[in-house]
Amino acid sequence: MINRVVIAGRLTRDPELRNTQTGTPVATFTVAVDNRTKNPDGTRSASFIPVVVFAQAAETVSKFARKGMLVGVDGRLNQRSYDRKDGTKATVIEVIADSVQFLEPKAANGEDVETPVFDDTARESESSNVDTLELPDDDLPF
Repeated sequence: MINRVVIAGRLTRDPELRNTQTGTPVATFTVAVDNRTKNPDGTRSASFIPVVVFAQAAETVSKFARKGMLVGVDGRLNQRSYDRKDGTKATVIEVIADSVQFLEPKAANGEDVETPVFDDTARESESSNVDTLELPDDDLPF
């Protein structure tokens, strides 16, 4: 089975940082993603996707990410249920992030900010970079 999600959008609010009962940092935020189809009146609607990120990535995201910032999220869908205070059952579908990337290099005030990549998956070595490929110019599509 495949469970993979890749989204890019803007944060609807600042990330909230908490800790699990075992002390693991966890940050939650919502990403607004434009839908491809238009409404009957010609406007575009958006989907608001809840995202959860853990460990060091959670701390860093909560430190650097702010409302309105453009981010890319790579992860998996997770569905969970819980009982509300009024006794009814609620179901939540959210993205558990493996990787969060900041897609804007500058803050709103124009100052340079770090654009770290937070990735819980193993990365290939730098030696396998595309820059090392030797391709003739006539093979490039642009």
